[in-house]
Amino acid sequence: MVIGRRKPETPRVVRSIAMGTASLVLAFAARASEDIESVLAHPPFAAYYACAEHRQGELPYLGDDLGSDCVVQKLVTEDGRTWARAHEGDGTRNEQWFGWRAELLSPCDCEVGAVDLNPVVNEPGTLGQPPASMITFVRDDGVRFLLAHVQEVSVEVGDRVAYGQAVARVGNNGYGRTPHVHVGAWKGKTALQVRWDLSERKGPE
Repeated sequence: MVIGRRKPETPRVVRSIAMGTASLVLAFAARASEDIESVLAHPPFAAYYACAEHRQGELPYLGDDLGSDCVVQKLVTEDGRTWARAHEGDGTRNEQWFGWRAELLSPCDCEVGAVDLNPVVNEPGTLGQPPASMITFVRDDGVRFLLAHVQEVSVEVGDRVAYGQAVARVGNNGYGRTPHVHVGAWKGKTALQVRWDLSERKGPE
């Protein structure tokens, strides 16, 4: 019979601390998810994209709170390696960004509530001045969506737009550094987390 070396036991106090920490994390996550309401939206692009979400309270303004900044990405191969990137070259020109002038799609079946335009175009890497060019949409149930940093808007206040309808193109204006779209949602005074309709989301090219 071969007798192996016995694996030392984890001290009870360490196990208790680990279990307690895990319980706190799970409880906090459950509480946080209960505090955050969400809304389903059509993806902003027909192309592949990635988003970075503002955490709750980070920018405590309706339209910013829980909003997402989204960029078009493509698979780029250089020196035999392939990865998703948002631009070609050094990205110092708007035209190098794959999302520049990409079609933006309506997040909902809704009415155009407001259109605000800023004609100043930012240079990538340089923070522009607010406000951004933006479109606000109002759904029949009172939910409002915002698309910001847009250009070449093709809708007007009062227009009814369909889910996924082209409404503008991606710009680089306002308080931003790169061509992207900011998407926000709220109802009344409550910020909503935007969840994308993944059945409409495309994979990388």
